[in-house]
Amino acid sequence: MNKGRMEAFSDGVMAIIITIMMLELRAPHGTSLADFRPLLPAFISYVVSFVFIGIYWTNHHHLFQAVQKVNGPILWANLHLLFWLSLVPFLTAWIGQNSFGTWPVALYGVDFLLAAMAYTILVRTLLAHHGKNSTLAAAIGDDRKGNISLALYALAIPTAFFYPMVSYGFYVLVAIIWIVPDRRIERVLLK
Repeated sequence: MNKGRMEAFSDGVMAIIITIMMLELRAPHGTSLADFRPLLPAFISYVVSFVFIGIYWTNHHHLFQAVQKVNGPILWANLHLLFWLSLVPFLTAWIGQNSFGTWPVALYGVDFLLAAMAYTILVRTLLAHHGKNSTLAAAIGDDRKGNISLALYALAIPTAFFYPMVSYGFYVLVAIIWIVPDRRIERVLLK
């Protein structure tokens, strides 16, 4: 099957996720910076979640530049990833409305851990479909950043029950690790 429809659908879902998050932001009732202060948790959670969705979108885009076709299992693996990403607006709003409370921060990490696992499943499903000698297989190689991310999420979740802001700091660290898009695929495609 052609990959174009799946890519377009994925792009649309991620755009809707960002739009929903943006619509949850409320303007302060007043004109001073002091009026903005109570909204700071919601704004910070929006920024971090926007960056995460942007990271997933850029890496998803790069990933599908290295593949030629998709099949049923790939479509389902992609939907699995989009499902976990679709929960981000809800969790972002929950964190923002509750000033980084324990359960919102912990479940935010659970969601991103499951999204990272879903992305890994998507990559492995693509590799199985395209083979060991494919462009994708040459590009993926060692997924050090992915493994570090999974470990940080796994560490952040229990940390949220003792130090929610430290836990949230782990999520920010993952975003910082990924802020530079994964260049492995670009390097292989440019050869």
